[in-house]
Amino acid sequence: MRPYRRSFLLAASILVLGCSPSLGMQICKPQLTLTNSSLSEVRRQHRTWTAALTVDASRCVAASGRFEIHFVRDKENAPELEFSEPFTWQTGDLRTTRTQVSLEMWMDEAVLDYAIGYVAPCGCREQLATDQAAR
Repeated sequence: MRPYRRSFLLAASILVLGCSPSLGMQICKPQLTLTNSSLSEVRRQHRTWTAALTVDASRCVAASGRFEIHFVRDKENAPELEFSEPFTWQTGDLRTTRTQVSLEMWMDEAVLDYAIGYVAPCGCREQLATDQAAR
């Protein structure tokens, strides 16, 4: 390969990989908060972990989106296990809500720790308004 072709490919790669798809645009995400977690009594060899989820998506255009919760699971006679589970948040017209999320577990399992993980970006309301005003 000729040296100028390598330089061109390198420059093109940097340009393509270095530019985000939303040049100059804000990235908005909903504010998600987990509270009041609990573990149910055993029913048919299973328990249900439940937590209250508060969603403030007032900056978002979308009324729903994906997110993950990272868990640390404790199990009798087994090592602790870290894993993530996908969930979907959803709001109404006011873009705020309080709902519940839950996870089924075996009777010998418990949640030691949990935290909001990845939250998918949503379109920004103010960015949409700015874009529409520019048209």
